[in-house]
Amino acid sequence: MSNHRSVDVQDRLVAPATPGYRSSRRAAATPPPPPRPPEEPRGHRSGGGGRKRLSGMAWAGIAVTGLMVAGSLTGYTVYRNAFSNIHTEDVDGKIVNTRPVNATGALNVLIVGSDTRHGDGNAKYGKIDSQRDSGKRTDTMILMHISPGRDKAQLVSLPRDSMVEIPRCKSEANGAILPTAHGMINSAYNTGGIACTITTIETLTGIRIDHHVEIDFNGFKAIVDALDGIEVCLNTAVDDRKSKLKLPRGRSTLNGEQALGYVRLRAYGNGSDLQRIQRQQLFASQVVKKVTTGGVLANPAKLISLINAAASSVTMDKELATNTGKLLEIAQSAKALTASKVQFYTVPILPDPEDSNRVIWDPARAPKLFQALKNDTELPQPAPSSTVKKVVPKVEQVKVQVINGTTTSGKAGEVAQQLSELGFQVVGTGNALTATGTSQPTTKLLYGKRDTTGPDYADVLAAKLSGTKRPSTKGKVKVTNPAAFTGGGTTQTVSDTGADKAPVIQLLIGEDFTGVRTEIPDAIKETGISADTKNICA
Repeated sequence: MSNHRSVDVQDRLVAPATPGYRSSRRAAATPPPPPRPPEEPRGHRSGGGGRKRLSGMAWAGIAVTGLMVAGSLTGYTVYRNAFSNIHTEDVDGKIVNTRPVNATGALNVLIVGSDTRHGDGNAKYGKIDSQRDSGKRTDTMILMHISPGRDKAQLVSLPRDSMVEIPRCKSEANGAILPTAHGMINSAYNTGGIACTITTIETLTGIRIDHHVEIDFNGFKAIVDALDGIEVCLNTAVDDRKSKLKLPRGRSTLNGEQALGYVRLRAYGNGSDLQRIQRQQLFASQVVKKVTTGGVLANPAKLISLINAAASSVTMDKELATNTGKLLEIAQSAKALTASKVQFYTVPILPDPEDSNRVIWDPARAPKLFQALKNDTELPQPAPSSTVKKVVPKVEQVKVQVINGTTTSGKAGEVAQQLSELGFQVVGTGNALTATGTSQPTTKLLYGKRDTTGPDYADVLAAKLSGTKRPSTKGKVKVTNPAAFTGGGTTQTVSDTGADKAPVIQLLIGEDFTGVRTEIPDAIKETGISADTKNICA
């Protein structure tokens, strides 16, 4: 097998988790020992390996869809009764670590697939090993981010082979506090349940998990059948005994049982987890497209069938399951959430230098993806200027002086560097506390009294700041400790430049500042797909 660092998809920030990626470097060396089966986690928290697993990007996408549409008619008793069948789990008291704050108004939902062998029909997919665990496992974790405006959704798949630092958690078996550990990300669920999974992902990403959804095999099959099947396309025929799947080359519409085999399929393509995730993302895109364009939302019979299918095999946090207002809000957003506004991503990864069967999150690129989700905000439309002809400046044309109006040391330099990386001309930094030496309460965008185009340039900057849009104001503040910004290589002198040149916009950072809206790099965008993709063949 070739070195998978050379595979094209690695150039797009995601590396296949296939065995032997270093084989080309070791061709002349003594053959390495056989690789560990991918299903077997390492680390003292591991919940066991060697079992058949469901890497359910596909059915997790369906769970998301069921979640979004389930509340659309909660005002009617029949819908409320169907939805009341959903199982609930309260995790707040089980999380022992400090949790991050959601400051943007976005909605972050963790979706996990539980391949439990308990429950009607689930046992036939594998035996329960009572010596090691109760049969409850997952290798599927998806972070769904719904924008503050509820008009777009981004789903990030977290590969099960990711080696991460798992924070201290409560054991689901006996309530004992487990120490921090280095292990596969799915081992958090195996030993600490959904609470440990939530705190692990919050610690790794800095993103507050507002709600969670779990679904099992039967729930997946029932939802697919309730949608009258989902179409897939294969580049080659499949006849795989392990997944119990036999399909011809080309397009096929799969029922629930066939779809379950499809998302569990391993013996296809190069057999990598990454390629399997990509197939499942295509499957999930078909689910979203069918719900948003196939008349499901407008068909009461289909809605009830879908709700019943999801409710019987879904577990949610109690706050979400019992909050009809929140469910209705999510459901109503689904009506505006077209397939083109649903994007699927995989967290950027690199090969684990300690184990060729595992991966690690790219320390340079993964944080940018999570920061983009954390600071996401609805992009505002620039306000028209009533005094001059409207201009639409580019980011690189906007000059910014970043002023720290808080008592937090170093804040101006930190924000200046972030803006510089986005392409702004950061011309300097400084400080501007209140007359009494306290923090400025409000963040402001300021331009000079002679800068007639100031609002147009300020709007470009406002669009890149997290939180609600901040209107710009005429008149600048007096700056103490002014300094040229050198982090981006700029040493310009700060001054009002007049109407014939680009003005300098002052960003006065106040106590209510929530951050810079970090954009997802193009290389990360290339790893994802849109739910309205036309080519579904894998």
